[in-house]
Amino acid sequence: MSDAPRSWIYRYPLLVRISHWVWLVAFFVLVGSGLQIFNASPNLDASDKSDPARRVLAIGSPSDGHGTTTLFGRTFTTTGALGWTSDGMGGRGAHAFPAWTTIPGYQDLSGGRRWHLFFAWIAALCWLVWLVVSAFRGKLRDMVLRVSDIPKLWPMQAYYLKLRAQPPPYGIYNPLQKAAYTAVLFVIAPLVVITGLALSPGIDAIAHPLTAIFGGRQFARLWHFAGMLVLLAFFALHVFQVFTQGLANQMRSMITGWYQR
Repeated sequence: MSDAPRSWIYRYPLLVRISHWVWLVAFFVLVGSGLQIFNASPNLDASDKSDPARRVLAIGSPSDGHGTTTLFGRTFTTTGALGWTSDGMGGRGAHAFPAWTTIPGYQDLSGGRRWHLFFAWIAALCWLVWLVVSAFRGKLRDMVLRVSDIPKLWPMQAYYLKLRAQPPPYGIYNPLQKAAYTAVLFVIAPLVVITGLALSPGIDAIAHPLTAIFGGRQFARLWHFAGMLVLLAFFALHVFQVFTQGLANQMRSMITGWYQR
């Protein structure tokens, strides 16, 4: 018996596709430049100011040639990976993150800040364009997780893990995609943008209540870093879903707009 004919859906308009790929580039530049900035002060404190007693994360080199990472008071030796690693100039030194993960690769705080600020505005603009275009086309509501989608989350995950032959019924986006998009678009992305503004000395000077809402600049820095980790996890999950749901079809839809169902 032959398979039923498959239909083509114009899934992504041009502006959505452009904003998607530009945002992807901007995101990785933001991660790299953010790690460059972090290297200048490689610790995170749950406090309104720098406070070793309330330190959540610290990456450093207590002695030459020795790198450590301390997370919630527990210290791990991470020489060669974190703390004492590549300096971007052919050698090793006391750097929290290695040179290959930072922009620029060598230690340059002012350069990292310039890269970060420029691409932060690009990423924010792409996010807004994506939201506006999706809302204008009436597609945004298809991406929001609803109460009726919650019981379908595990069956959908079981399908991704090959524990289930067929996915639960869904529309354009499956329940896991809706959960991820809802969290990232309406919680994590705004949190990263707002905490980034709260970290700016200029914004702190003219709108200090914004910084105070997050518990001070050190606390805002902690929230900002945590938001970056969540976005990286979302990216990993997103790539996993693309590979498990047909790489060629998924990539075609995001390049040409056409998706085959």
